Amino acid sequence: MEESFANISKVEFDSALREASLSVQGLLLAQNRNFDRYFQDLLNKSEQILLDTFPSLYGELYSQNDGKIFRDLYLELRLYYRGSAVNLEEALTEFWTQLLERVFKTQNSQFTFSYEYLECLAKQYGQLKPFGDIPREMKLKSTRAFIAARSFVQGLGAAADIVKKVTQVPMSKECTREVMKLMYCPLCRGHTSLKLCDNYCWNVLRGCLANQADLDSEWRNLIESLLLVAGKFNGASGVENIVGTVHTKISEAITHMQENKEVITNKVFKVCGNPKKGNKGSKPEEKKRKGKAVPEDKSSVPSMDNLTSDVKGMLNDIQDYWISLPNIFCNEKAIAGPGNEDKCWNGMSRARYMPERMGSGLANQISNPEIDVDITKPDITIRQQIMQLKIMTNRLRNAYNGNDVDFQDTSDDISGSGSGDGCTDTVCVKTKASGESTVVHTQTHVVHNPKAAEVPGNSANLYSWNLLLLLAALLVAQCARW
Repeated sequence: MEESFANISKVEFDSALREASLSVQGLLLAQNRNFDRYFQDLLNKSEQILLDTFPSLYGELYSQNDGKIFRDLYLELRLYYRGSAVNLEEALTEFWTQLLERVFKTQNSQFTFSYEYLECLAKQYGQLKPFGDIPREMKLKSTRAFIAARSFVQGLGAAADIVKKVTQVPMSKECTREVMKLMYCPLCRGHTSLKLCDNYCWNVLRGCLANQADLDSEWRNLIESLLLVAGKFNGASGVENIVGTVHTKISEAITHMQENKEVITNKVFKVCGNPKKGNKGSKPEEKKRKGKAVPEDKSSVPSMDNLTSDVKGMLNDIQDYWISLPNIFCNEKAIAGPGNEDKCWNGMSRARYMPERMGSGLANQISNPEIDVDITKPDITIRQQIMQLKIMTNRLRNAYNGNDVDFQDTSDDISGSGSGDGCTDTVCVKTKASGESTVVHTQTHVVHNPKAAEVPGNSANLYSWNLLLLLAALLVAQCARW
């Protein structure tokens, strides 16, 4: 009977934890899908507006290669958002250079431009600033916006994955026995309706869930970081405004070059020389085409304010998830309320429970009177998930500060940056201004100095022995000739 009760209590215990876990996972994944869909819809709608309006606004400028440079730009932006190895600065620079070439050729269609001439034109891009300050502004704001968007979506997904993996950690044999004693031993004594002593229930559950409670600190750090990044989604420089108005910025840039056509053309002709006249004359109708900033249509875009408000409420609700797990069992239905401290099940009989309530976490179980917890042997799976929390939090903090971090799926191996550039067990922050990588070490890693492991003199001794062997070989060879 005891074995049967132990099996039943284990099933009920696991089932209750799984139900709580699925609830939290569901909340996180629902928000993950909502924001991912929202960000992609913003980008898709921006591209669609561009494809619908640019042919009539810019005619031949757009029709060259059927608008391929615009579609390629949106493809690069999508890949960057998804975390692919795309250098956004290079992609934007390439786009603006190609756009300069196309606008310049359209404005001067009476000329024929050689490959060398177009190369000269491209080299003048920095001096000409044909699109004003828009490319620089777009690079800076777009990079920050896409970093914030993708880090937030990945952070929600990582949190759900961590909850899932921790829930799969099996309960110990001792925990199985104590939970059975908690739930079913009163029945054996004939106490069919006797409720549990409050501190007794909490001590059993805090002992069983000691490793899970150790996630609390880093879990709260992750939630706090997600809330910080979510705060960057609204406002004039927020993600919504930047991602959804890419087409508008491109249109404003083209308009700027059109309005400064003569100045730009004269500068190019002065540096690169006068091009050859072509067979076709200028097109009067092209002169009539004046690009206008494409108005932003928000008619079918959901409210970012509502999305942000919902996700902030959800994140605050699950902030104490790991330390509140005992509440699943030690709730009002199971616990004897105030005034019934002498009329509750204390693990042995219907009497007051004298020991005090233990704190949360593994270290606080050293004096747990109900479960003998070995605080020197933390669960490996949970330690790995604590590391995942630290890594994801660090990435979110970098994203909040606008640093471009190499993301990887946090369900993969916890080591490495996922970039293949030698940044093992570190977070690589790419400095876009220089294209170089700055390695930021997390505090959870030990940085070994390879030079410290060398034994002084080893290299010199090895060199000396090699030299002696070489001299001996030369002497033998010389003797053989004699």
